[in-house]
Amino acid sequence: MSLSPYVTVREAAQILGLPEGKVMGLVEEKKLMAYRIADQYLRLKRSDILSLRDSGNVVAETVKFPYSAAERLRDFFVYNDFYLLAAGIICVLLGIVFFLP
Repeated sequence: MSLSPYVTVREAAQILGLPEGKVMGLVEEKKLMAYRIADQYLRLKRSDILSLRDSGNVVAETVKFPYSAAERLRDFFVYNDFYLLAAGIICVLLGIVFFLP
């Protein structure tokens, strides 16, 4: 986990000990302030998360499904698909230029 002042929903869920759906519910109920970055990525202030956790208003639940290696791999391909596709096209074009007569 990074020491950034903003955290993702998944990191907030880990800090609070809640499922990600419950964290999103807290955002929708306006109990947590959320910020959108580039209208795509949702971030929460780490200080808000820690103060909510320390206030005792949220009871931690056991999370049944931790962030697995398969989910990390899937997220990597989802968020980097453009770069992977671009690298593949560049490799194919370089192969055509240098290896075909």
